[in-house]
Amino acid sequence: MARIFSGIQPTNHLTIGNYLGAMKNWVDMQNDYESLFCIVDLHAITVTQNPKELASNCLTNLALYIASGLDPEKCILFIQSAVPEHTELAWIFSTITPLGWLNRMTQFKDKAGKNRENAGLGLYAYPVLMAADILLYHATHVPVGEDQKQHLELARDIAGAFNRGFATDFFKAPDVIIPKEAGRIMSLRDGTKKMSKSNSSDFTRINMTDDADLIMQKIKKATTDSIEGIYYDYENRPEVSNLLTIYAAFANCSIADAAKHFNSYQSSKFKQELADVIIAGLGPIQKKSNDLLSDKGELMRVANVGASKAREIAAQTILDVKKLVGLYV
Repeated sequence: MARIFSGIQPTNHLTIGNYLGAMKNWVDMQNDYESLFCIVDLHAITVTQNPKELASNCLTNLALYIASGLDPEKCILFIQSAVPEHTELAWIFSTITPLGWLNRMTQFKDKAGKNRENAGLGLYAYPVLMAADILLYHATHVPVGEDQKQHLELARDIAGAFNRGFATDFFKAPDVIIPKEAGRIMSLRDGTKKMSKSNSSDFTRINMTDDADLIMQKIKKATTDSIEGIYYDYENRPEVSNLLTIYAAFANCSIADAAKHFNSYQSSKFKQELADVIIAGLGPIQKKSNDLLSDKGELMRVANVGASKAREIAAQTILDVKKLVGLYV
């Protein structure tokens, strides 16, 4: 059976970008694939984190995963650092990954910026750990956004390099799954930039934990334009197009149908309906996640069961890899 691996960092709060671009699609995928969905806390510490907040966010994210529709009986849900084989395989991969490959990774350049000389090794080697995450479970398919496609290509390259280096066909190159229409949700303030959990302004995003009043406030303040009518034209109207994309995703309709519905609307009325549909969509998820968080012992049990299932797969992979490489087993 085809197998999927994917994960989200537990930095700050999950946004509707994470939900619409990833988690909502995962809910459908868990019925069609053998699925592993991870909270990638090892990736999170490539930049400085508050340890207490990081630990708390892991449980909050797990609750939101489940509340969004992921079923621990249908998929494996776990926290990355509970499976040490991730870092073990990442080290082995780091010994066969040319620096030239990593130097081409644009995300490191974007995140490190002008501070490249002071950036940590972990941030630079982040794509190698991502390759280990995927290949550790022999994932056949990986759902990724545009900003992660380059990293998946590197994972495919590393799989090939390992196979060539040790005269084997052990690792299969995973295929990309491109998200549906709502795969890329943009900032509420700049429709050309991805909605980010790390942006300094909370008004660039809607967090999955935002209450109704705050959601309404953020949507009212969202950037639009002075062009008459509401229609989709990402090249010339990125902000309005982004808001239409969000509406369509929460209303479970096509962007074309959403644009037709709102074509003659004023911006204020459009925003009112948009806020209403987001509030209605997030309400049940927020209630269920709060209920789950009221029993953290049970959440920890779910996390531990998931980690145990993940380790069954991971331990066998590492054993096989060590034998191929010639390491002590």
